[in-house]
Amino acid sequence: MTFQTSLTQKLQDKTAKIGILGMGYVGMPLAVVFAEKGFNVLGIDPDPRKVETFSKGISYIQDVPTETVARLKNAGNLNMTADFAALAECDAVSICVPTPLRQTGDPDMSFILSATEQLAKYVHPGMVIVLESTTYPGTTREVIVPMLTEKSGLTVGEDIFICFSPERVDPGRQDWTTYNTPKVMGGMTPACAQVATAWYAGALETVVPVSSPEAAEMAKLLENTFRMINIGMVNELALMCERLGVDVWEVIDAAATKPFGFMKFTPGPGLGGHCIPIDPLYLSWKMKALNYNAKFIELASEINTNMPRYVVSRVLEALNDRSKPLKGSKILVLGVAYKPDIDDVRESPAFDVIALMKQKGALVQYHDPYIPHIHHETEGWEMNSIPDADLLPQAAQSDAVVIITNHKTYDYPALLQTAPFIFDTRNALGKTGKNSEKVVRL
Repeated sequence: MTFQTSLTQKLQDKTAKIGILGMGYVGMPLAVVFAEKGFNVLGIDPDPRKVETFSKGISYIQDVPTETVARLKNAGNLNMTADFAALAECDAVSICVPTPLRQTGDPDMSFILSATEQLAKYVHPGMVIVLESTTYPGTTREVIVPMLTEKSGLTVGEDIFICFSPERVDPGRQDWTTYNTPKVMGGMTPACAQVATAWYAGALETVVPVSSPEAAEMAKLLENTFRMINIGMVNELALMCERLGVDVWEVIDAAATKPFGFMKFTPGPGLGGHCIPIDPLYLSWKMKALNYNAKFIELASEINTNMPRYVVSRVLEALNDRSKPLKGSKILVLGVAYKPDIDDVRESPAFDVIALMKQKGALVQYHDPYIPHIHHETEGWEMNSIPDADLLPQAAQSDAVVIITNHKTYDYPALLQTAPFIFDTRNALGKTGKNSEKVVRL
């Protein structure tokens, strides 16, 4: 019996031991889905705080209920450790580690390299490995495969099976989850794709095989580059409409009435999250190595990156119109998560908006019902969210309330009645804000 046959059988009858390397926003939901479908799942993460929290049956990921973690843990379907040696017990391993950008704009591959280096110590015949971390085309073939095979002597497609399958996690969504979002799978060989598909199809609703890891890697970058460029376009539209004296939100809503040939995007204070601000720059970096300049990506990145500065300039102008300088003014920022109704601050434009206003001498406070504390790594300052009970009193005492993240929990009519002036970057106040002399919209 070949390794492919025996491993496929173990995956199909769910006797295979599953390892999830990296138990964050991607790894934890994936581990839960596999465990819910009857697999024996072991999460491996070097962060002792995560392991300790899990040991108490508590979830540290907003999208994964504590009740679910406790139930799966108590049933023995889901466990967690910081010991990489546990990989030796695993038949199937998903690598779900972060892939940020360095300050120079180059891909930070350190997490992938570190995880793969640990995995290489324990890789064995009859193992399937799937890289889920978003990265540049060629990573699986040029980086992962050599690290796992050069010392082990294992043959890909015969002894071990390696694929790339991009994560498609969108924190806070209830309609599209890890379970029902279609999963692209690109194998190093047809046998690799077949084994990995047999594994994922045992827990996920839809698996979409493609011809190679490069096709899967590029598909992920296309998804997020599409969004990044369209957001950049509509952000520039906001800049143009402001100069023309036209309401950008009215323009967008009017265009969105067209039932074909148009997809609605909205402007905002900048890009945030773990994918859209970062992933397209992986592609741009890769293309530079091939002497090609990804012009759309570079231009959209420039526009999106400048939006926090544009927001601050508009707040400054609006305060000037009210005979107030930004320096010394009391500013209350509402929302620091990168999108509504989640507790994720990765790449949030709120940090840049706050930093720029502080640099100009503004007295800044913030409120976010999901995020009690923030820390600006570059500038070193820290802030605590004002208490919920103080929100309206502080809004009343502020010179300007700046809505960065339009959480649904906010009582916008009460804020509009209380605050002397609101700068609304998300059209959170809607038509009421449009018709109020106290509101300036992006």
